[in-house]
Amino acid sequence: EALLKAVERSPDTEAVVFLQDGVRKTFAQLQQDVSVNPAYQPQEVEFALRKVGCKAIVCLTQFKTQKYCDMLRQICPEIETSTPGDIRSARLPDLRSVIVIDSRQPGMFHLEDVMQAGSSQYIQQLQDLQKKISFDDPINIQFTSGTTGVPKGATLSHHNIINNAYFVGSRMGYTWRPDLRICLPVPMYHCFGSVGGGMCIAMHSVNLSISPHRCTYIYGTPTMYVDWINQPDLAKYDLSSVHSGIMAGSPCPPEVVKKVITMMGVKEITIGYGTTENSPVTFCGSPSDNLDRKCDTVGYIMDHIEAKIVNPSTGEIVPLGMLGEVMIRGYCVMLEYWGDEAKTRECITKEGWYKTGDIGSMDAHSYLRIEGRIKDMIIRGGENIYPAEIEQFLHTHPKIKEAQVVGVADPRMGEEVCACIKLVDGKDCTEEEIKAYCKGQIAHFKIPRYVLFVTSYPLTITGKVRAHIFL
Repeated sequence: EALLKAVERSPDTEAVVFLQDGVRKTFAQLQQDVSVNPAYQPQEVEFALRKVGCKAIVCLTQFKTQKYCDMLRQICPEIETSTPGDIRSARLPDLRSVIVIDSRQPGMFHLEDVMQAGSSQYIQQLQDLQKKISFDDPINIQFTSGTTGVPKGATLSHHNIINNAYFVGSRMGYTWRPDLRICLPVPMYHCFGSVGGGMCIAMHSVNLSISPHRCTYIYGTPTMYVDWINQPDLAKYDLSSVHSGIMAGSPCPPEVVKKVITMMGVKEITIGYGTTENSPVTFCGSPSDNLDRKCDTVGYIMDHIEAKIVNPSTGEIVPLGMLGEVMIRGYCVMLEYWGDEAKTRECITKEGWYKTGDIGSMDAHSYLRIEGRIKDMIIRGGENIYPAEIEQFLHTHPKIKEAQVVGVADPRMGEEVCACIKLVDGKDCTEEEIKAYCKGQIAHFKIPRYVLFVTSYPLTITGKVRAHIFL
């Protein structure tokens, strides 16, 4: 309905541009599209489809190096000899139909055949069914990246994502900015791209460009921004049209934000914070935050959402400015982890509070600072150390491109601090130089005992660092 209203408001307005493929679509044309997840490997595909009891799949034969039909045949060899629409698979017992968009494959429908078979009778049936959908019904099962175990299916409702897209767009100024063109390089199968990007354009009728095309607004994770500002030929690109952007998806070091402002000329960087389970944004800055020097926070609480900071051990609310676990309540909290009641109860209290697992503090104006994850906290000789704090400091070193801090076992101290550092291209640095830089600037027990220089980090499918498998 949200997309239909955008079509009614602006049917001929350009909605999306894929420069690399030479594709341009208006809102009316976008309404007819189907999106696919381009990243999963066979094991991940099988896990997700089994978990949700998927009955039908719509896909391309191949996208870049991902050969979807071959993957499905690998998981379900029975497809080759099946009648289209009547697949019987041992490994995917619920799957009945595979619909291929761009070619004809044994045991699978072609999209053209399906569309031609759709008479007015079925269109009316579909419209009747749509009228019965409740805003509290599931719309999306979003699999978390599973950095510490198998992915969990965060089940989001229409109410979750429609509200979040509306309020995020309002906070970022989509209701009043003229000629807004969004550059969206973040994955569309992730909440950041699908809700913060895709749903926002439907709710606010703005233009989205998958490739830079004289854009005025840019999305990105901190890692993306780090790569952009470290491009050796950055100066040759004309970024004069870009006046604003949002940075989210993982902790955003203030030094990176400052460099984006000075080096890319993007004066208004909005910081966002949330989780897939909260559909996803719960705290978000405003365009004026950088000017007010609030880029060391993740913004202030979104409309119609509650937050509290509690002692992880007792569950009691801590005083303003004190560290504790961030908890969220409101329209944004997911319905459940699909088919996993025990995991759902672990993270959503009977009063409806979602336990984020993040450690942070909140001030009297509801601005939030994130210090790290509870599970990532390093306990060194009885001292609690939050990696994000050290990472943010290390980003101030002129030779450091990116830093990740992890705890390593130590027989005496319990844990010691280890910094895994990516250097700016062409720069050399030593372990001693890093430690000397820290001395007198951060507490002695926070200074890394070990310093490793790396060229890359192990990543999840959504681009988050798998810190627990560094060492």
